[in-house]
Amino acid sequence: MSGSGVLFGLENVRYQSILDIQALQINPGVTVLLGASGSGKTTLLRLLNKSISPTSGMIWYSGMDLKKTPSVLHRRQVLMLSQQAAMFPGTIADNLAIGFQFQERPEPDSEAMRQMLFQVQLKKELSEPVMNLSGGEKQRLALARVFLLDPAVYLLDEPSSALDDDTADAVIGLVVQQARATGRSIVMVTHSKAVASKFADETVVVKDGRVVRETREINQEARS
Repeated sequence: MSGSGVLFGLENVRYQSILDIQALQINPGVTVLLGASGSGKTTLLRLLNKSISPTSGMIWYSGMDLKKTPSVLHRRQVLMLSQQAAMFPGTIADNLAIGFQFQERPEPDSEAMRQMLFQVQLKKELSEPVMNLSGGEKQRLALARVFLLDPAVYLLDEPSSALDDDTADAVIGLVVQQARATGRSIVMVTHSKAVASKFADETVVVKDGRVVRETREINQEARS
């Protein structure tokens, strides 16, 4: 389970009464976690981010036992974007810079920030107060913040939940394109089979806290 080439490996992982996963392997690329609300998808994502720890069992990241990896260092490589992304008082620029402040890294310049806003289709000035943004605009700002931090793995919990269908399709397409262009991986929670069929390299179906199906058929159209 912890062999080379595997992004995440889980073995006999339980979390309280929410998850019970005997074995799961997540490979580099774009993996979509599918399932109904309450099936345990977000809990699984949080385990991969090490924001919570399993009640029992083993989880590996790139062959390393997560129990032996400092949580802060792990979260710099494996960054999670929650469904309700945190916004901080101030401007768009303040919110794009704050992740770098937390990680004690040099802040990106204004041009890098503007380019990222363009990529996520957020047509706002850096000086715009965050309080003026709609829910969908805040979601795009949160995506831009994650992209700027450039982790090895993006963990995305329903990244399109606050977006309309057309915008969601475009933004997720940009997310996937950005990750593939930079050699990054994505593990994304969604309830949309359409999103999975269009963008996923692999799909993991979760039901009642258990993995009921894994598919590894690469969507060639999404690769093109």
